[in-house]
Amino acid sequence: MPDSNFAERSEEQVSGAKVIAQALKTQDVEYVFGIVGIPVTEIAIAAQQLGIKYIGMRNEQAACYAASAIGYLTGRPLLVIGGSPERNQETMGAFQEFPQVEACRLYTKFSARPSSIEAVPFVIEKAVRSSIYGRPGACYVDIPADFVNLQVNVSSIKDVERCMSPPISMAETSAVCTAASVIKNAKQPLLIIGKGAAYAHAEESIQKLVEQYKLPFLPTPMGKGVVPDNHPYCVGAARSRALQFADVIVLFGARLNWILHFGLPPRYQPDVKFIQVDICAEELGNNVKPAVTLLGDINAVTKQLLEELDKTPWQYPPESKWWKTLREKMKSNEAASKELASRESLPMNYYTVFYHVQEQLPRDCFVVSEGANTMDIGRTVLQNYLPRHRLDAGTFGTMGVGLGFAIAAAMVAKDRSPGQRVICVEGDSAFGFSGMEVETICRYNLPIILLVVNNNGIYQGFDTDTWKEMLKFQDAASVVPPMCLLPNSHYEQVMTAFGGKGYFVQTPEELQKSLRQSLADTAKPSLINIMIEPQATRKTQDFHWLTRSNM
Repeated sequence: MPDSNFAERSEEQVSGAKVIAQALKTQDVEYVFGIVGIPVTEIAIAAQQLGIKYIGMRNEQAACYAASAIGYLTGRPLLVIGGSPERNQETMGAFQEFPQVEACRLYTKFSARPSSIEAVPFVIEKAVRSSIYGRPGACYVDIPADFVNLQVNVSSIKDVERCMSPPISMAETSAVCTAASVIKNAKQPLLIIGKGAAYAHAEESIQKLVEQYKLPFLPTPMGKGVVPDNHPYCVGAARSRALQFADVIVLFGARLNWILHFGLPPRYQPDVKFIQVDICAEELGNNVKPAVTLLGDINAVTKQLLEELDKTPWQYPPESKWWKTLREKMKSNEAASKELASRESLPMNYYTVFYHVQEQLPRDCFVVSEGANTMDIGRTVLQNYLPRHRLDAGTFGTMGVGLGFAIAAAMVAKDRSPGQRVICVEGDSAFGFSGMEVETICRYNLPIILLVVNNNGIYQGFDTDTWKEMLKFQDAASVVPPMCLLPNSHYEQVMTAFGGKGYFVQTPEELQKSLRQSLADTAKPSLINIMIEPQATRKTQDFHWLTRSNM
């Protein structure tokens, strides 16, 4: 008579690591960024065995930056998986014991620890679903160390299907009618295209709205490329004037936070009418009471607006006084930037550098940028022609994101558009935050060209002679201003140390040549260290960059 326990003893087993990896695969997770160690190494190995790409970073912070950028580019936002002590060691002072689930709950849309291996697929499905529904955001799943190598019966793991795509919500019909009426009656209208519009893939509908009704538009930093920057109706070169004198502003996935000066005077007219289009109800009415709120998917709501505006033939007059004002301001600002760019003095200034970079940039490249003046001036000069092809420090102005973002963009480029390049423009201070990720770039041979715009400091620095003079009086810690960095640092040698190409450039001719060579060399990543005038600044601005709230 057969042993009735034999079948149970011989049933196929599976490890917790493989259950976690399979749950990620089922939810269409394509990339994992991280640094392995106890207890998560086996999860990374199991993910690779299932075809998920694992990119080992040099810093956990940079890994998170890369994963967040992948979420923005692929529509599968950030899911953080963290290891925690074994369950039987809780409250005992275990290795790195910390209330991770509770801590992450403050900063995520969902934070949980599965109660068992069998619960893992359900928790990961909910985490992914929570991250992509409504306004996208990060989620956290905590994995006890003993789960990773724990063996369970395959039959105990229930299949959990891929979560459904986010539902498409639309605005109230009456609100759409009101919005269309407000737009048609505007004397000085302005569209502001935000990052939310890019994430919603609203480029076709928004471009149709712009072109069909001849409306001026202004992109936010990561809204660049939803409609090409060189479009005749783009008024980015007259940003301050457009914001200050518009009487009706339509916000497409753009928040009235510090980047848009809170929507308050003196940057705006006191009686300006805002029409807010957003996926997040809680965002509507922040800082300024809007004339109309359109809650829903930005692409779907834009199509509703088009349908309503189409009912009565109309377009904003392209020869209006408002258009004339904007064009004149654009012309004068562009002339001022061109004059700065054309200066032949050495060291170069920001505008000269970006002018020569812009001349050679491939139209389909990703542009990643971080820094202070480097990022701010780069936004105005470096053009984007495609949506979701600009990544920068964004709402938090976080320094250190650049190389992680570039690595994420390069992974997407390699897999989806072979031959596409990533141009990562860094200030010298910003580069220092995540500079060791150059090794990651070389290890995976990613199509990245790093441009370090080097002014020897944070905002401003000093030249070598001034540096030496300072050190004659006291030690560096006593006399060197806090914003100064070591002059003429050879950051390009970080790249050559790991097998990439490095260039140290001081003239426009050297910059042109090195960038041309870097773009032609598709076999290796490059870093161009661009020396500029240490005291170089932006051209004169109408307002301080960070408008203080009057509330």
